[in-house]
Amino acid sequence: MLGVEDEDLANRVAQLLGDRTIATAESCTAGRISEVMACVEGAVHFLRGGLVAYQDEVKRNLLGVTAESVLTSEAAGQMAAGATRLLGADVTVSTTGVAGGETEDGTPPGTVYIATSVDGRVVSNVYRFDGSPEEVCGQARRQALLDLIDAMTDGDRSQPQLPT
Repeated sequence: MLGVEDEDLANRVAQLLGDRTIATAESCTAGRISEVMACVEGAVHFLRGGLVAYQDEVKRNLLGVTAESVLTSEAAGQMAAGATRLLGADVTVSTTGVAGGETEDGTPPGTVYIATSVDGRVVSNVYRFDGSPEEVCGQARRQALLDLIDAMTDGDRSQPQLPT
């Protein structure tokens, strides 16, 4: 079930898109970002699609990740660039990280890398969230929507609402 805040953020992203299209490349959020974007009225006009690339070889072979580790800001950026290329979107967001459990490289649970690609400009960030895997996924989805808003407004979330 979607939270009201997530719905509001998704609607804001959709407003900011204008005539642009959006795609997702998700690992640790497993499609939750594309889910909330698909629930926005008129999504058929802007949502190109979403890719869930959970296993490393999918990130590498499908999305073109060449980073040594798939748990890095660099890998998140490469995932966003790959989804942009594959789905032909103007705006893309990607997530990779550890929602729960241990990793071979020691990355702590709750570590999530989020990248946005807006009109060819890629920005990646790392976050640390607390809670269960489900809570981490929810926080990562919310942060990804906020990152999209920041990327499309040059970090100025106080911009007036666009007309619908």
